[in-house]
Amino acid sequence: MPQSFDFQQATGHLIRRAHQRSVAIFMEDMAAFDVTPVQFAILVALLDRPGEDQVTLAACVALDAATSGSVIGRLEARGWVRREPDTRDRRRKLLWITPDGERAALQMLDAAPRVQERLVAPLSAEEQADLQRLLARLVYSD
Repeated sequence: MPQSFDFQQATGHLIRRAHQRSVAIFMEDMAAFDVTPVQFAILVALLDRPGEDQVTLAACVALDAATSGSVIGRLEARGWVRREPDTRDRRRKLLWITPDGERAALQMLDAAPRVQERLVAPLSAEEQADLQRLLARLVYSD
């Protein structure tokens, strides 16, 4: 007879549910910008790394190159990102945030702390620090 397994308390299930909650809060608080968490991450990364190549930027925000290409394409279509071939290696695409993209990203950065605060609001300050530490350990343990 198989053992009972409470999937609702399984770590992977809880992480998936926490991610769903995180995305829902993000989408609610960032609704005025009509942007996804991944698009936000790319814009913020480009604020710090203008002219970065597409593959390196994808790795910076933990995306595969194929997914990043379509996300960057949508940002480019909105006029928030400019993509140009590298003059030394035309296969490489270099990325810059446009002035409109920078304005939007800076406004989003103002709203970002509220997203984080809402996400961890049910936790005490100590629990919030513990969660942050443990998640970082899980994500960066390789």
